[in-house]
Amino acid sequence: MDTIAVKAFGTQSAEADLKQMQIDRRTVLEKDIEIDIMYCGVCHSDLHFARNDWGMTQYPVVPGHEIVGKVTQVGSKVSKHQVGDIVAVGCLVDSCRSCQSCKNDEEQYCPEWVGTYGGFDKHLNSPTHGGYSEKIVVDEDFVLRVPKNLDLAGIAPVLCAGITTWSPLRHWKVGKGSKVAVVGLGGLGHMALKLASALGAEVTLFSRSTNKMDDAKALGADHVVISTDEAQMEQAAGQFDLIIDTVPYEHDLNPYVATLATNGTLVVVGYLGPLDPMLVTVPMIMGRKSVAGSLIGGIAETQELLDFCGEHNITSDVEVINIQDINTAYERMLKSDVKYRFVIDMKSLKGS
Repeated sequence: MDTIAVKAFGTQSAEADLKQMQIDRRTVLEKDIEIDIMYCGVCHSDLHFARNDWGMTQYPVVPGHEIVGKVTQVGSKVSKHQVGDIVAVGCLVDSCRSCQSCKNDEEQYCPEWVGTYGGFDKHLNSPTHGGYSEKIVVDEDFVLRVPKNLDLAGIAPVLCAGITTWSPLRHWKVGKGSKVAVVGLGGLGHMALKLASALGAEVTLFSRSTNKMDDAKALGADHVVISTDEAQMEQAAGQFDLIIDTVPYEHDLNPYVATLATNGTLVVVGYLGPLDPMLVTVPMIMGRKSVAGSLIGGIAETQELLDFCGEHNITSDVEVINIQDINTAYERMLKSDVKYRFVIDMKSLKGS
């Protein structure tokens, strides 16, 4: 099929820096929307995928799945958006549409879901490329409305960091009277604090250091528990209905399981991989406590989140960068040297 050439930033190997390259986008089909990308958030997943940390990257790869932009062209059968609309695209751009997960509006669990990058574009018969680019073409069913009152740079990380924490909050029915804890104060953790607080929960941050207390309170935490303080951890035992664990590296879950209330759940959203040390099942069995995992959210749930953010004026705390600074941003991200999410101003690519 016909394609258009666009500028992008990507990498040809796990060891190489990201640099400017040219990629092909499909021309607009009857249900497609062409989006001029204005902002793209920078996710830990971008870094992991670019460096093949998960062992499944096909190169070249153009990361980016926290996309906000303006509609520049629509297909002949598009009904949900029009030219000039400000829209968003998150972590997925297609799915099978027919499995039980898709029927339940949980496309993120479809066995054939297509990632915004690193997926497979069935029209081009090639891997998908993400938002570190001038434009993207996406089926209208995977394009989201953006509330008009929100800062566009700040809304970009909601498409991943936001929905990753919103989905478990909704699945476990968090609301007034719920006691929620968040492990880790980064891109995911700061969104979890904001969203849980806005839902009416009593919110606690688990942190390894005391220097995040003021920030946590400003983001919506009612309490901060220092996880390296044995006395504070003992005092927190048996309290929480839900713990959202956002830590992106291997760590011990057992101390946090002990702080769950009876029937409570610890849900892992930040780390992919084996656990060491292993889970001790005694407190789980004795209190019907659970350890679970959660991915992002489906399209309907992501739209629900964006609407909620519009109603409550919630965005991510971001540092806006130029695309030419992406490699430095990756190194800073590994050191947690950002409050709390990098977002690329894509004008910097268009002017290059």
